[in-house]
This record gives sequence, structure tokens and C-alpha cells, in this order.
Amino acid sequence: MSEHRDLVDPALEEQLVSACRTAIGDSLRSVVYFTPDEYEQVYLRADLEADADLSGWVEHEAAGFRAQMAYEGSELGEYQYTLRVFDNGFVTRVVEGDHGVFITTDGITVMRSKEVTRAIGSVL
Repeated sequence: MSEHRDLVDPALEEQLVSACRTAIGDSLRSVVYFTPDEYEQVYLRADLEADADLSGWVEHEAAGFRAQMAYEGSELGEYQYTLRVFDNGFVTRVVEGDHGVFITTDGITVMRSKEVTRAIGSVL
């Protein structure tokens, strides 16, 4: 998994960040766009350090491409998104076809996570 600057078209980048900021507000920490092979961090809140090793995170979140297929035809319906809960924040992942986005937040409710995933899905 490699970081690729300019992976995301500037217009798409702006739409993603705007959709996430509108749905999440100041609790939004970061937005990362990814494909099975590459990624680009398109937003990082100003008060955070840009020193995270995103490669490992993205590799883990890229499992969403397999999950998307693994749950196909499930009685539960179509796979929508993944929400991960940590002591100090949350990760929400949305995968559409061959690309996806994951965001990190300080706080999020299940209702808010549904709103942001719909917003991301409409942009992707």
C-alpha cells in the first residue's frame, strides 16, 4: 500500500471534505481516500500532527473490498459501512466498488455515522 499524492481529483477532494465536515462538524479529525493499492489523506484537522503511519491503517481498511463481496447475498442485506470504536475516537469506513474513504472523528453517534456514510456514498 503506498501513499499517492494527487490520487484524488481536487473537485472530488473538496466534495468529500465538505460532505464530511457538514455531517460531522468540528469532531472530524481526518479523511483518507483509498483504492486497493494506493491512498491519499485529503483532510487532517489543523490541531493534529501529520505523523501517523497511514499505510498500516489503509491496508486494514482495504479489507472492506473483500467484505463487500463476502457479504454479498446475505440475508442481512447489502454491506453499507463499518464503524470502529476506540477509547479516544472512531473510524468509519465506506467502500464503493474499487475505492473507499475512511474518516476519523473525536465522537460520533450511530445516527451521525449513517448520515456521513450516506454523504460519502453520494460523492463516491
